Amino acid sequence: MISRRSFVKTSAMLSAGLLAAPRLFAYDKKYIGLQLYTVRDAMQADPAAALAKVAQVGYNSVEGATYTGDEKFYGMDTKSFSKVLKQNGLVMLSSHYRLGEEQTNGKDTPGTMLHDWDKAVEDAHEVGLKYMVCAYLSNPERGSLDHYKKLADDFNTAGEKCKKAGIQFCYHNHDFEFIQQDGKYPYETLLKNTDKDAVKMEMDLYWVTKAKQDPIALINENPGRFPLFHVKDMDNTPKANFTEVGNGIIDFKKIFTHADKAGMKYFFVEQDRTPGDPFVSIKQSFDYIKKNLV
Repeated sequence: MISRRSFVKTSAMLSAGLLAAPRLFAYDKKYIGLQLYTVRDAMQADPAAALAKVAQVGYNSVEGATYTGDEKFYGMDTKSFSKVLKQNGLVMLSSHYRLGEEQTNGKDTPGTMLHDWDKAVEDAHEVGLKYMVCAYLSNPERGSLDHYKKLADDFNTAGEKCKKAGIQFCYHNHDFEFIQQDGKYPYETLLKNTDKDAVKMEMDLYWVTKAKQDPIALINENPGRFPLFHVKDMDNTPKANFTEVGNGIIDFKKIFTHADKAGMKYFFVEQDRTPGDPFVSIKQSFDYIKKNLV
């Protein structure tokens, strides 16, 4: 565990580096990432074995889906988890977190933006994260446009703390942010009321499409706000199910031609549900991406 003084000193150096030499953090096409929620059952059963299988498929970066609550990465402290990643030739560039407005069993949830965020940021720094992402807002955490303005303030605060550690804060969308209230989208409210440097967006291409929005139009309207993509496909059925990348209707090739304008640095494959073994599905997605997108 690094000391608080060392953490602050290193954080300041990283922040300065981001400002002085941003191209050090530019998009590198060698990274093909996986959001570990896709293989969540395997990660829960045996995270070390699951990460080994992810690496065997060919992925070299991952995005975490657990920390909130126990303040550990898949049940491991930062040192142990970092060792497992390194053993498998993986880097975890990003991880998902929760807001923390909603309680768990009547108690505040640690490791969230509203509760013990300082520790979450310090642990993220130790693991080497470049991004900390608000994954989702539960129904009680949504509310009116005025509540979304309050959330924007919470995100700004969380983002400033991340920034001091050389980490970028982001918000990950679903489709509910595109349900109009008083003629406006909550997503627009978040974009307008957050600091464009402290708070970026992780664009989930499936959910944007499901909400009948145009990813490219969002990019053109908000250049540089989308450093992360979730590459997730939608099948051509009335139910618009999740499917393997390249097996559906989303034109990833066209969207990726706008990656520079989006400010996209990294992307992660995600498939919330798979028809069978998720490792078969992520292999299919990997093969398509390797051949067509990088």
